[in-house]
Amino acid sequence: MQTELDAPASASASEVLAELHNKSALLDMLQILAHTLPPREATWWSCLAAREMGTKTSAVGAAEQWVRQPGFDTRLAAREALDAAKQDDDTVFCAMAACFADGTMGPGEFDDHAAPNGAVGAAVYSMLLIALYADEATVAERSALFLERGLNIARGGNGKIEPNSDKAALTKGTASAPGAGTAANPNEV
Repeated sequence: MQTELDAPASASASEVLAELHNKSALLDMLQILAHTLPPREATWWSCLAAREMGTKTSAVGAAEQWVRQPGFDTRLAAREALDAAKQDDDTVFCAMAACFADGTMGPGEFDDHAAPNGAVGAAVYSMLLIALYADEATVAERSALFLERGLNIARGGNGKIEPNSDKAALTKGTASAPGAGTAANPNEV
């Protein structure tokens, strides 16, 4: 995180998000959400970001399947998609998030090895950044959209907010503003 916080270490995620919102620190807000959402919801958010790039890979498909039906078999499929992915496939972060969701490196032979602390959040945030900067011309709009989706998921929604919809409070011209209206209010997380 890049922004220095005034909130105490005991502050809730909502309090931290509110402070980051007031400081126009959108990337830090995305990072906090990536690390505070439960693994399943965070993985879904990463899949939505990958789809925003128009990408449908086996890594995304396997991660989405795990989100729909979390369990050994779908985590194993995510691990296999991760291992089989081409070196330049950035969407592996979706499958990685699904693999690490239970705190291990994956199912089967990987189950005895703990995943690094924060591995799911790091994978999700990586996918968000890749999707965010896939088109430099739309970073401001997409960053607000990604935040809206993350907040929607945090509130129990499905995150399926479309660009330029009434539900997406997009702010053009600034990558640091999360948008207007109650939907962008991090106090409601």
